[in-house]
Amino acid sequence: MGTRRLPAEWEEQDGVLLAWPHEDSDWGPVLELVEPVFAEIIAAISRHERVLVIVQENGIADYKIRRAGAVMENVIFAEIPSNDTWARDFGPITVLDDDSPLLLDFGFNGWGLKFAANHDNLITGHLCKAGQFAAKREVVGLILEGGSIESDGRGTILTTSECLLSPNRNPHLDREQIERLLAQQFGTDTTLWLESGYLAGDDTDSHIDTLARLCPDDTILYVACDDPADEHYGALGTMRRELEKFRTRAGLPFRLIPLPWPAPCVDESGERLPATYANFLVINGAVLVPTYNDKKDAAALAAVQQAFPDRTIVGIDCRPLILQHGSLHCVTMQLPKGTLP
Repeated sequence: MGTRRLPAEWEEQDGVLLAWPHEDSDWGPVLELVEPVFAEIIAAISRHERVLVIVQENGIADYKIRRAGAVMENVIFAEIPSNDTWARDFGPITVLDDDSPLLLDFGFNGWGLKFAANHDNLITGHLCKAGQFAAKREVVGLILEGGSIESDGRGTILTTSECLLSPNRNPHLDREQIERLLAQQFGTDTTLWLESGYLAGDDTDSHIDTLARLCPDDTILYVACDDPADEHYGALGTMRRELEKFRTRAGLPFRLIPLPWPAPCVDESGERLPATYANFLVINGAVLVPTYNDKKDAAALAAVQQAFPDRTIVGIDCRPLILQHGSLHCVTMQLPKGTLP
C-alpha cells in the first residue's frame, strides 16, 4: 500500500455514477414521478462531465435523458442488475494511492440490514469487469457507505457516530479501531465525530451528507433549525455547538455557514420526509443543490454559493426523491480524475 489520500469532492472529476430507477426498485409505484428528476440530474451533470448510468435495459432511460437535454456524448450506459438507486452508498470510494486512482469497494448491507442490497453490493465489481473503469479496484472488508463520510482532501474526515458505530454495520469494531481503519484506507489523520444531529424519515442512521458538509477553505455548510417547535430543534442546536468546537488543521475554528430549514415535507401517510439542503453534489464548475418548492430554496442556493463562489449553483427540484428518504447527493457518486477510461 502506497501513500493514500481521499480527495475532496470539489477536486477535478472524470464523471458521476448513477443508477436509473426501475419497476423492481422501491421506485416502482412512482416511476413516472421520479424518472424526470433523474433525467434532469443526469442532464445537468452531462453539461460539465461524463455520467455513468446503471440501467436494467437501456430504452426508457436513453429516451428520457435525451428529452431532458443531456449532452449524450457524455452519457455512458451500463446494463447491470440493481436493487435500487443509491449510488452514493454502493458506489466505489476513490482514493489516490501514490497519486494513482484506486477504487475502494466497501461492503454495502442496505444501511445496517434494513433493505435488500444483494445486487447493489456487486455493482462496482461488475463495472470493473465490464471495463467501465480505468482505475484498479480493491475490495475492503468493512461496511461503509459513501454518504457517511466527508473529506477535505487534506487528511480530515467528518462523520457521525450514529452511523459508523451502528451495531448492524461493523459490530466487532469500536471507535478507535474504526479510526485506524479509516486512516489505513484513506490516509487520514483526523476524524471529526458528530455525536448529535438527525433527520426524521432518514434510513441511514444520520449520514453526514444530510447534516454537514466539508467545503473549501475550512468551511462547513450545515443544516440549522430555527423553529423551536420543530422536533429537530434541540438535536441540531447541539450539533451546531459541536461544530463550533471543531478545529482546523491550523487549530482555528471552521467557517460555519448555516443552511436554512425547509418547511416539513410529508408523504401521503403523513410520515415526515428528510428534506435537507445539505445533500448537494459538487461537480466540475458547478454545484447541484436539491430544492423542495419551499420559500427557503433561494436562501439555500445563496448559502451554497457562499461556500463555492467560483461555481455555478444549479437548483433541482428533489421533492420526488425524498419520497424514498434520500436526495440528490444520495443518488450520485463522483468519480475523480483518472477513474474513467
